[in-house]
Amino acid sequence: MRRRRAAGARTGAGSRPRRLTRCLGVSKLAIISAMPLGAPHHRRLRQVRRSAGWPCHDLLEVELLAAGLLERVRDDCARETLRVTDAGVQLLLAQTLQRNRGARDAHEALVDRVAREMQRAGRLAWRGLSLRAKVDEAWGVAMPDVFSIRNSTVEAYLEPVVHEIKVRRSDLLSDLKREGKRAAYLALLSQCWYVLKAGIGEPGEIPEPCCYDSRFLRSARA
Repeated sequence: MRRRRAAGARTGAGSRPRRLTRCLGVSKLAIISAMPLGAPHHRRLRQVRRSAGWPCHDLLEVELLAAGLLERVRDDCARETLRVTDAGVQLLLAQTLQRNRGARDAHEALVDRVAREMQRAGRLAWRGLSLRAKVDEAWGVAMPDVFSIRNSTVEAYLEPVVHEIKVRRSDLLSDLKREGKRAAYLALLSQCWYVLKAGIGEPGEIPEPCCYDSRFLRSARA
């Protein structure tokens, strides 16, 4: 009996470290999976993805390595570089899709509001319609956010109008540099209006002869 108890005691004592190791291992994985990742982490992942991957040896890099989003790679000369893992690529893709989807949802909501307002005013409205326009001696394709005309069969009474919708400052600045796009609109239309989300621009930034439409400002703030 004593020998059995002693053997049992040794077995129990020997199993405790194993159980403790397993528990610690699970806790470590849980800590890594729950590690908060902020904008600096995403920025570093994009930098490594676009570069040769030379390490910085800072805390940010350590956290990304621990989270399994970066991995060390050694070449034949024992030089160490970093590579974004598949998990890191998926994280970057998810972040990009989420950011673009949020901006697109706000843009599409305002486009829909403008189109419906044009229809309430008795006009025929289209969204994302491709139009061919001749600027100087070249032909191009213009695709306004909202294109509307009067409900008439007489060409002189159609009064075609374009509404360009902008919900991001970067989008507005990029669009203002495209003189050829505005020239294509004005070659086809009688009016070109810009609808801006509140806070991304001022009426004075819209180049003539285009105009700023403030009727949808309340909608743009939403």
